Amino acid sequence: MNRTIGLLLAALFVSNVSAGDAAKGKSKTAVCAGCHAADGNSPLAINPKIAGQGEKYLIKQLHDFKSGARPNATMAPMANMLSDEDIENVAAFYASQKIQYSAVPEEYIELGSRLYRSGDSDRGIPACMACHGATGNGMAAAGYPSVGGQHPEYVKAQLIAFRSGERNNDLNNVMRDVVAKMSDEQIEALAYYMVGLH
Repeated sequence: MNRTIGLLLAALFVSNVSAGDAAKGKSKTAVCAGCHAADGNSPLAINPKIAGQGEKYLIKQLHDFKSGARPNATMAPMANMLSDEDIENVAAFYASQKIQYSAVPEEYIELGSRLYRSGDSDRGIPACMACHGATGNGMAAAGYPSVGGQHPEYVKAQLIAFRSGERNNDLNNVMRDVVAKMSDEQIEALAYYMVGLH
C-alpha cells in the first residue's frame, strides 16, 4: 500500500514539473534574447539569468508581469505578448538551459556561506537553503527559485526591493519577512556568495 502511494505521489510530482514544450518555447524567445541572451544567461548584470530556472517560478513571474502583480515597465509589454500556452512553453525552454556560474569574491565567502547555510539566529533569519536548496538550485515543484549563479547586482536589487516592499509578489510574504531582518552588509554578502553556488 505504501509503495503504491509513493509511486502515485512520484508520478504526480513528475507530471507537475514540466508544463510546457521547450521546442515551441524556443521559437518564442527571439525578443527575450535581447536582454536575457539566447540561452537565458544574460551578460548584463541588471537583467536576471533565467537559464535553468524552475518552470513554475518562471510561469508565475511572467503571469505577475502580465497582470501587474510584479510591476515592471520593460517586462509587462513582453509578457502581454504571450498567451498562457506561450508562457508555459517559454518557461519550459529556459528551464531546460544550463546556467553559467562565476567565482565568488573571497571577501563574501564567510558571511555569505554562513547566512545561506545557517541563517542568523540572533536576527531571526532562517537559512536560505531551507527554500532554495543546498546548492542554490531552488525547489522547482514548490515554485521556489534557483538562486545559484545569478548576477549579484540583480540579487542585491531584488533583496532590497523585497525589504522595502517595492517588490511584493512573494508567496505568503516569505521573502519580505526574511529580508526585513537583514542588514545591507548581509544582503551584499549573500548576493555575491550565490553567484558561485552550485
